[in-house]
Amino acid sequence: MSEFLIRLFIKKKENINDQETRKQYGTLAGVTGIFCNLFLFGTKLFAGWITNSISITADAFNNLSDAGSSVMTLIGFRMAGKPADLHHPYGHGRIEYISGLLVAIVIVLMGFELFMSSVDKILHPEELTFEVVPIIILVLSIGIKLWLAGFHMSIGKLIHSASMRAAAIDGFSDCIATGSVLAGLFISRITAFNFDGYIGMGVSCFILFAGYNAVKDTISPLLGQTPDPEFVEQLTKILSSREEMIGFHDLVIHDYGPGRVMVTVHGEVPYPIDIMYAHNIIDDIENEIKKELGCSISIHMDPVVIDDEETNELRQHCQEILLRIDEHYSLHDFRMTKGKRKSKLIFDVEVPLDHKIRKKDLIDEINKELAKKYPSYYAVIEVDYGFLH
Repeated sequence: MSEFLIRLFIKKKENINDQETRKQYGTLAGVTGIFCNLFLFGTKLFAGWITNSISITADAFNNLSDAGSSVMTLIGFRMAGKPADLHHPYGHGRIEYISGLLVAIVIVLMGFELFMSSVDKILHPEELTFEVVPIIILVLSIGIKLWLAGFHMSIGKLIHSASMRAAAIDGFSDCIATGSVLAGLFISRITAFNFDGYIGMGVSCFILFAGYNAVKDTISPLLGQTPDPEFVEQLTKILSSREEMIGFHDLVIHDYGPGRVMVTVHGEVPYPIDIMYAHNIIDDIENEIKKELGCSISIHMDPVVIDDEETNELRQHCQEILLRIDEHYSLHDFRMTKGKRKSKLIFDVEVPLDHKIRKKDLIDEINKELAKKYPSYYAVIEVDYGFLH
């Protein structure tokens, strides 16, 4: 069914980096989610009314909140697909995160309301009516939700959408919640003890937990989260594909919403290389990254001395010093300037973002170690924090 819907409604299903294709995937997932969840809400509300069960009613409103989530997802994808304009030169992609945050807040509020209703049901229980039709409805809803969650997960992985993956996880949680409601009905019938309010409380806790996760998943990219490791790996592979590019550093990934990623990086090339030839190489790499990964990239060219024995020896020694201090430290932009009494070694040291160190202490330690073997040199160092560690 999933593949059939994709073939039917997505014109260029393989072209996932295209904004229009991405919007089509989001629209399909949103409309499908709205239809399925409204159907489940109606049938479960009917089942809750027949059985006088707060847990089934709570589960029904959980599906209504999911329908609302699908509406917001649909709106978010449509608005996020708007092109860039004068006031928003990087596009509107982050609207997808904002819409997801609004949905998450609604889910949390609904979960709290259902929790309070369940507490009231525990304090003032009412007799349950055991009917076959509600049982069939609940079993059917589990099957529909399992398919819908799998559908959202497959699309989320395909287009790298956090909101789609969150919807899938919420769907799997719904299956557990509905299964708990179903089990509660059977237990109540067998034991003659009314578990309805307790099951309703459990379902409301599932809703609150799903809302919390949705809030976390949508706030994180708005604040600026660590890039997807798979994306970084693909980017690194392309940057390293040309032998003329002997290294790169200061890789920064700017996320302006799904499908709107901008990358800046410093690429190292041998200093004797012809400047026009190097420029053509960088153009080729930038175009390949844009084609393969669907993101914009700007590569700053850094010339590196590789054929001077003294420079190479000193660079190697400084790298060994860093490795002894911490194996996660690295250096780049290494160059040397000769002086009458002392010569300067100028370079940057990159340390992981989670390493809290005093820059002065690190610089002093490097110079102390350097002076043991090369007393006529001292290092002028800029300490940078790497964003991708």
